[in-house]
Amino acid sequence: MKMKKELTKEQRESLFSVLKARFEKNMERHKGIKWADVQQRLEASPEKLWSLDAMEETDGEPDVVGHDAKTGEYIFFDCAAESPKGRRSICYDHHALESRKENKPGHSAIAMAAEMGVDILTEEQYRQLQQLGKFDLKTSSWVATPAAIRKLGGAVFCDRRYDTVFLYHNGAESYYATRGFRGVISV
Repeated sequence: MKMKKELTKEQRESLFSVLKARFEKNMERHKGIKWADVQQRLEASPEKLWSLDAMEETDGEPDVVGHDAKTGEYIFFDCAAESPKGRRSICYDHHALESRKENKPGHSAIAMAAEMGVDILTEEQYRQLQQLGKFDLKTSSWVATPAAIRKLGGAVFCDRRYDTVFLYHNGAESYYATRGFRGVISV
């Protein structure tokens, strides 16, 4: 049985209130975009609203970071200052999780993102996010890993140190209390 991914009226109203307040507080992230237009798209997409709520519930602080003129969709990234607290201490993907013999983490970034109905940021998207502020000064975030790297057992992550965005590698099965992932969803 598939779980219905829809919020109650009260949950929707509460989420709209949080998203609108964040939107208005951070206008530099979405110049020229009007909240009323964003809310109209959200109201027409209950499953995506559910995903935004999942981002919020795991401390991602999702916010509008762009608008796709071709599709009309608004793009949301996790904009929490540090990698979302509710998504840390996880390895990269399910295969990495299964390959660990001892001390397995509770989850993986790719599987958790899929459950939430979001994608993890690509390196390019991560660098776009860093143009909007300074993120991951104390944490790091898994980013979508190229298939060739993943095939060899690795995965990549990014952070910001010394006012520079770095891309690093690690074994995909590794996990740290300060590493999570940032999500993206288009509505």
